[in-house]
Parts: sequence; structure tokens; C-alpha cells
Amino acid sequence: MPTKQRRVIVSVINDLVTDQRVHRSCTALCDAGYSVTLVGRRLADSGPLNRNYKTVRMRLLFRKKAVFYAEYNIRLFLRLIFSKADIFYSNDTDTLLANYYAAKIRGKLLFFDAHEMFPEVPELVGRNGVKRFWMGIENHIFPKIQKMKPRAAAVTVCRSIADIYMERYRLEMGVVRNVPMRYETECVECGDFAKVFPSDKKILLYQGAVNVGRGLEWVIDAMPHLPQCHLVIAGVGDVYDALVKDVERRSLEGCVTFLGRVEPSVLHHITPLADLGLSLLENRGLNYYYSLPNRIADFVQSGVPVLATDFPEIHRVVEEYGIGSLVPSFERRTENIEGGTDSSDIKQMSLKDVEYSPEVLARYISEALAYWEQIPREERENKFKKASEELSWEHDKEVLLECVNRLSM
Repeated sequence: MPTKQRRVIVSVINDLVTDQRVHRSCTALCDAGYSVTLVGRRLADSGPLNRNYKTVRMRLLFRKKAVFYAEYNIRLFLRLIFSKADIFYSNDTDTLLANYYAAKIRGKLLFFDAHEMFPEVPELVGRNGVKRFWMGIENHIFPKIQKMKPRAAAVTVCRSIADIYMERYRLEMGVVRNVPMRYETECVECGDFAKVFPSDKKILLYQGAVNVGRGLEWVIDAMPHLPQCHLVIAGVGDVYDALVKDVERRSLEGCVTFLGRVEPSVLHHITPLADLGLSLLENRGLNYYYSLPNRIADFVQSGVPVLATDFPEIHRVVEEYGIGSLVPSFERRTENIEGGTDSSDIKQMSLKDVEYSPEVLARYISEALAYWEQIPREERENKFKKASEELSWEHDKEVLLECVNRLSM
């Protein structure tokens, strides 16, 4: 608990509505006695907000590419320069430039929360110039954060990423995992959502951003081989429209349901309806390879077993708590017959290009469902009880508050 109420301006580049991690962080700070203002942006379809802290959403002129990031950071910088605040709290590298220079000029405290390895996001694969730009920002600012301590601090989402930044920049980072708050699944009412899902099918659920590299194309490919299953996709993103069109083109509407943008509170109603939660990340760089997707902890909180890619942080959690099954990682083939790289080959690749086909993925899914059907109820409940206690925001928020509280005035 801070000795006096300190004012924190938290910045993130999205529209605030569905960002659960940022909302949890702001709420934790408010509960600990901080005065919080969250700054983001407003989109044409942004929904209403009802938060226990102040929110500001800026309407930007640009929505894509470099001009969008430039406009956001310039406007954020000007807001920070003229604001009354003690701590500037930056979420991810795309808000760091404005926060760092505003903190430096005004002599304020800086807190950096890295939700991912930003230059390694799959959207930057093949975009070397853009990737070098973000790497340049990190190369320039990350060492300075370490030198600013104790007037600066940083956290990230897993130990693997923290270790990489320590080796690369000598930047010490706390680990605050992207995990949800605990909630009692037996108290959740399904409401109208139960009518959306076939009662005679096993429900496969994906929740989160519908972006490139999330493995959803693979699962859709496998659905014709899973007549006992129905796939539900809750979320929106870069490939959402393309997936909807693909499902329509292949006449798979009867076995795939798209829910679109879903409020976090509504996800608590949906998730317990699932028989298997999916987190099949592709191997698209270090950001995905070392990630621990928050959807895994969401599934755990609802007592839903997971089927996930066998990456280090995911492997650690799934094996330690015994809450799901792992799929071998998918290595993409990127060379053509002549030995060069052909972008058209990359676009056309699917599971069958490497070690397994949609039929093999369907077998993984079927085997996972069969395994959990034969697990005694008491044994299953014990596994998820322990996991839900430790993979929870109530556990990890104490790390966040400790790091923020240590910042010196």
C-alpha cells in the first residue's frame, strides 16, 4: 500500500473493451490505493465502458501502419507531458516511446509491462523493416530502463521472456502471468448461450484474438473428420472475416459457430460449456514459442481441459498440473524445390505439408476427449482446483503490486 495516493496513467494502444490483462492491472492498482487513468483509443465500433477508474479513449485519424503508431504516440506523449501523474505505466513496446520520453522530461516514474516480445509477433513475420524498427526502439530504451532503477521497473508474462531480456539487455523483469481472476464455475448460468451449441456434440472452444498463427485454420480443416464435435470461436481479429468466408465456402456452418467480439464477463458464461479448450499456436517466432496464452488459465478456471501446442511455457503448466494434452509443435517448411524462399508456398502451406494432416489433428482431439471422459470426476476436480488457485490473478497481482510499490519517488 503506498503511503500516499499516487496517480498512475496507464496506456495501451487498443480500445480497452476486451483487454482483460490491462483491466485487471488497473483494478489491482485502484484496490491498492492508487488513482488510475487508463488511456487507449476509440474505434467506430467501440462498445461502452463501465470501470471503477477513469478511462480516456482517443479518436485517431489513422488506423493502420506507421502513421497510426506515430499519431498515437505523439498524442499520448502530449497528454502525458501536460497531465498530473506520478507514474507512467506503459503496456507493450508500441506505447513505450511516448511513456519513456515523457517520464524522462518530467522526471516521473516509469513502469513497463511487456505482454509479449513485440518484435516477434507473427504479424511482423516477413516484414523485416518494421521488425527492425521495433527492435530499434527496444535496443534504445530497454537498457535505459535498467539504468533508471529504482525510478523505473518492468514486468513481463513469463520467465522465458524475462530471461531473454535479461541476457539481451541486462534488464531485470518481474513475471506477472496473463491469468484470469478466479470465479466459481458452478455459479455460472449459461443463459441463451446453451441454445447456440448443439447438445449432442462435443464442444471445442477457442477464445481470444482471431489472428494469424492461432491454428484455427488447422482445426477448421479437421472438422470434417470430427462428426461428434462442434467448434466455437469467440473473438475477432485479423483473419476473422477470412475464416468466416472459408467456412461458408466449404459448407461447414453446421459444425462451426463464430460468436464475434465477446465481453470478458460473457466468456465466463461460455467457457464452462466447452468439452475441450484449444490453444494451438503455430511456431511463428519467439513471441509465440515462449508464450503462455491467457486462454489456458481461463479454461482452467472453468474446469475445461486444454489441447495446446507443446511450447516451453505451455508444456510447463500442462504437465505440472495435468490439465490437458499437448500437440507436437508445427515447423513450417519455407523453402521451395530450388532452395529459395517463395511467399506463395508459405501462404499455401497446411499441416499436411509437414508431419501431420487434418486427420492426425482430428485424432489428437478425439483422443483428448476420450481421455477426459474416462477420468473419475473427483480426480478431475482435484487437478483443476490446485491449478485454478495458482493460475489466478489473485496470485500474480501481488507480484505486480510489489513491483509498482517499489518505485521510488
